[in-house]
Amino acid sequence: MQAILLGHTDSYTKDKMMQVTIAYNHFGEGLIQRMPRCRHGYFHVVNNDYTHWEMYAIGGSANPTVNSQGNRFLASGNRFAKEVTKRVGAGEGEWNQWNWRSQGDLLLNGAYFTSSGAEASSSYARSSLAAKSSSLIDMLTYSSGVLKCRIGTPC
Repeated sequence: MQAILLGHTDSYTKDKMMQVTIAYNHFGEGLIQRMPRCRHGYFHVVNNDYTHWEMYAIGGSANPTVNSQGNRFLASGNRFAKEVTKRVGAGEGEWNQWNWRSQGDLLLNGAYFTSSGAEASSSYARSSLAAKSSSLIDMLTYSSGVLKCRIGTPC
């Protein structure tokens, strides 16, 4: 299953103005990719708990800026599913200019984040949600996850 796709298409350049924060989520079993998948824009991925992915956790195309802070990434035992990041539709000569940063992330069981580009600008740091320590992930994501609703009752 795929979770979050942000951005219309690689060619829809109006999405360069997009600024999104993904915070306090638990991404677990059954998810394959797109937690999120970003096109253009700026994406602050902060204090999320990743306990499973089969292809990648954070992906992007069309030169998005990704600022990953205070997340916990627990890779599975699959040796082909350790990388957190995936750049789509661009060779290394292009995507190594994209601004992707990991700060304070906890990378477990061989998980790794491939950083690229320059540091994110300070204007984003001022306008985004302040990251908490990744050691607080259990508390921060305690009530996140799939809603447990029954037919006929409100969630």
